[in-house]
Amino acid sequence: MSLFSVKSVKSVFVRTAIAFALVVVSAIASAAPARAETSDRYIREFLQAKEPVPVQVNPSGETRLFSPDDLYEGKRLFMDHCINCHVGGSTLPSPTISLSEEALHGATPPRDNLDSLIAYMREPMSYDGSEPIYWCREVTERWMPQETIEKLAAFILRAANVAPGWGSDNFDL
Repeated sequence: MSLFSVKSVKSVFVRTAIAFALVVVSAIASAAPARAETSDRYIREFLQAKEPVPVQVNPSGETRLFSPDDLYEGKRLFMDHCINCHVGGSTLPSPTISLSEEALHGATPPRDNLDSLIAYMREPMSYDGSEPIYWCREVTERWMPQETIEKLAAFILRAANVAPGWGSDNFDL
């Protein structure tokens, strides 16, 4: 009789194959990028985005889905470029006009959808739409391509629609 029986060789082979499969699955999982829906509490809880969420694209009511990762990228862009004047959706240079859902809807033209908010960011105008303003940066295509600015606008609109306290004029929240 040999030192190893056929049954024990098969058992070793099966255990080795299972261990190899676990190592491969573990390597693939650890190589995947971190997901915003699992790592960013603000996106998960305050923007209520654990799955892709709809954002209104135009005045006709068409929507487009943005993933938690898209919103996380929008949040990062907001933190990098907008937070100095728009803390929590408030507008420090003009505190009576915030980034709240009501204020965005009440602007002329309304800035409560992706297309119109991007148009505003590309060419900032006064709240009543009568003249250019210069305290808000013009976001050129060269500086921020369309796909990137869409994520920024989606973050702002999602926050305006669902984030508690976003755009509030009450700084004592």
